[in-house]
Amino acid sequence: MRQVVTRQQPSVHAAYQSAREPIPVSLKAVYDTLSGLEPEVLAALVDYSAEQVSEVVGALEGARASLLANYRVKILDGNALAGREHRLADTRTRSAAPLPGKALVVFEPALEVITQLIPEVDAYTQEHALLPQLERRIEAGDLWIADRNFCVASWIWTLHQRGACVLVREHQQIPLHPLEPMRQVGRSDQGVRSEQRVTITAPDGQQTLELRRIRLELETPTRDGETRLYLLTSVPETHADAAQIAALYRERWTLEKAFLHLTTQLRCEIDTLAYPPAALFGLTMAIVAYNALAVIKTALRQVHGAETIDTQISGDYLVNEMARVSDSLETLVTPEEWAAFHTLTPAAMAAWLLATAQHVQLRKYRKHSRGPKNPVPARTHDPTKQHVSVARLLEKRRKTLRT
Repeated sequence: MRQVVTRQQPSVHAAYQSAREPIPVSLKAVYDTLSGLEPEVLAALVDYSAEQVSEVVGALEGARASLLANYRVKILDGNALAGREHRLADTRTRSAAPLPGKALVVFEPALEVITQLIPEVDAYTQEHALLPQLERRIEAGDLWIADRNFCVASWIWTLHQRGACVLVREHQQIPLHPLEPMRQVGRSDQGVRSEQRVTITAPDGQQTLELRRIRLELETPTRDGETRLYLLTSVPETHADAAQIAALYRERWTLEKAFLHLTTQLRCEIDTLAYPPAALFGLTMAIVAYNALAVIKTALRQVHGAETIDTQISGDYLVNEMARVSDSLETLVTPEEWAAFHTLTPAAMAAWLLATAQHVQLRKYRKHSRGPKNPVPARTHDPTKQHVSVARLLEKRRKTLRT
């Protein structure tokens, strides 16, 4: 699966067939194993990856400053897997796309690591129904940032009880009780900010929790055409004013960017895997690879500077390099030599990474940012001409330039 998610092989079947040493079980047995993986195993795999990576990032002293001082910021979002090929007999007579599941993902921007995964095999399960599985992961001092799908009173109350704070976009169905009128508190290039104090009622109906409700009136509509957003937060005003809260909410894009990398640079969507456990395992392994890349980028930042790595180095080229040299490393490095890395402490691993990063030729991974896209010109349609000769068009252009 590692070869598939790093785009080294196009499918599990291709990876099985090209294995350097024959795999002592049938291909069917491999697929049966993938289709029988339990969600708890997938979640534990991401937990283990995040734990190992976090320790190495700490040893590298490469964690970024928190988005809000004195808080451990965690960004929560859902990832619904796309429809699969109609490979299962149960789906071949239907035109509807077979959906293999979804997952909740927790991203920590200070580490640039995906730290938690809650996989769900039923694609129709509501995301907020999975929130109870995250309760044991809540720690005092956390700040959880999420979209309106997670604007649930019971979840907000659970965070409060465990000493954590929340910043969530308001859902229209959450019952709020205003304590004061909305008052304007600021203006920026993006629009007008207003704020009021509100309360929500605890699930037991006996207690209330006071929240800040912040309204953003946008100069430029969102991609959904909305010009007014409401945010709810339990962060005290002494810790962050309305402008800081609005800026914090915009940091949700860091997780959306991670999802984009999982899909384009890596391959978390394997459309040939239709069984939910197998499809979710593909997502899990892509997350493990993403976290490993986070360590590499951290080491490079420590040696070559954060600005250089953040602005000039392409993640695509790093993934391509990882896929390209993987076979060579497996051939040249013996299992005994690999075993030495299993016993390294985080500090020793960090020292090795820093020493290795000094020899990296950054030019091989430099990104090439394109300029703004030009508007697409209008096209004419001539039913009598279904094709053109490119050579003649280029010759016509050359003649025009000469004149």
